[in-house]
Amino acid sequence: MTTETMQGAHFRQVLTAEGWRRNISAGFAPDGTIAALVQDDNPSGLPVYENPVVPGITDLHSHAFQYAMAGMSEARRNPVDSFWSWRDIMYFFALTLSPEDMQAVAARLYLALLKGGYTGIAEFHYVHNDLDGRPYARSEELSLAIFDAAQNTGLELTHLPVFYAHSNFGGHPPTEGQRRFIKDLDGYAAMIEALRAPAAEAGHKLGIAPHSLRAATPAQITALLDLRDDLLPGCPVHIHVAEQMKEVEDALDWNGRRPVEQLFDAAPVDRNWCLIHATHLTDAEIGMIARSGATVGLCPLTEANLGDGIFPATAFLEQDGVFGIGSDSNISTVAAQELQMLEYSQRLRDRRRNVLASADDPHVATNLWNRAVQGGARAAGRPEAGMAVGGMASFVELVSPEPDAMRPIAPESALDFHVFAGRGFHAGDVVVRGRRVIAGGRHPREDAILADYAAAMTRVSARLAERGDPA
Repeated sequence: MTTETMQGAHFRQVLTAEGWRRNISAGFAPDGTIAALVQDDNPSGLPVYENPVVPGITDLHSHAFQYAMAGMSEARRNPVDSFWSWRDIMYFFALTLSPEDMQAVAARLYLALLKGGYTGIAEFHYVHNDLDGRPYARSEELSLAIFDAAQNTGLELTHLPVFYAHSNFGGHPPTEGQRRFIKDLDGYAAMIEALRAPAAEAGHKLGIAPHSLRAATPAQITALLDLRDDLLPGCPVHIHVAEQMKEVEDALDWNGRRPVEQLFDAAPVDRNWCLIHATHLTDAEIGMIARSGATVGLCPLTEANLGDGIFPATAFLEQDGVFGIGSDSNISTVAAQELQMLEYSQRLRDRRRNVLASADDPHVATNLWNRAVQGGARAAGRPEAGMAVGGMASFVELVSPEPDAMRPIAPESALDFHVFAGRGFHAGDVVVRGRRVIAGGRHPREDAILADYAAAMTRVSARLAERGDPA
């Protein structure tokens, strides 16, 4: 992919970790971090951004293939539709994708994410095997398809191959619908080993991801952490936990302990961990997670779509908890929409407004955006500083299709407008680690990415037609 490497930029208005600042010159280091950030009149003649600029967010939780099934599950098929009935459709769809399709779908998704305010991604990747459940000749085949998608788009990738062995607490055997996901410990270790060299060559990070306490036993999680120490010391660890009330009930039925309690019993959870969803928490569990330094991975639109529940964000942030946002099932690819949903869910529950503002920042959008920048970077194993010296030179230019609409808006409310005004989120330039990957809202490989996706969806549609209705 052809991209422009930038030595720096001058911002008329930029959101930093300390809030909005005017007339800031930034110098970029060769590794794509920010080497200098000073207020001046641009004496070096750096490229100038007249529009507001915000740090890019790392999407900390994605299942790329699910982007292609958006809309398939929005008709009620059960008297009481739920996450679990949605999951059956997802399993059905997962049995249609080839490696070529996976690459095309992921690239199309990553293009959309770049235009939606994200500059990095943590891909929680659990489709490993061929359609019949047998390993590919290269066990890492589908992970390499994800690598190709990230390379072709320029989105910064932390890849999280998922360990998935069971269907419920206590080591229950997997179901037939899970056959593309299953790895034993030896097969998983071999896959991680095979991915280390191509990840290093491409600049991607690798992490470890036990799917959940339903899919990995405590003994297996211990073995995965030993593998991490051997092959990927200090890497991120991600896990689904406490997403659904049925999950909590199943955990209690199995050993009398809630999922988060079981996780903290089984593993030394710390700031390198990301707990995905963590929707159903007691006050004690909120405190445990906040004190550990782990990031909670929130996916507000997917959680709303699936009827998961509302995360206790006010209580968590009161204890200085760290969170990031993810696109998860990828029904939305816009970071602003995820943050809007997060805030609105708290308003609906508490019947108040501007709930997730802070004492330091009364603007909800800037407070949430900067927190999501920090949490996403931490979860991906990247520098956490945001637009500050030592942070990543990854940012998004905010443009409005109706510039006059923003004339009454105070400069410090620019992001409030883009998140809450309902006019859509529009990105101009997008820069990832000092490389301009979107210029004026367009990607250099956009036409090819769209064409590849269209061809993949034609193939997938034919396979779905052959298999009939998932019910």
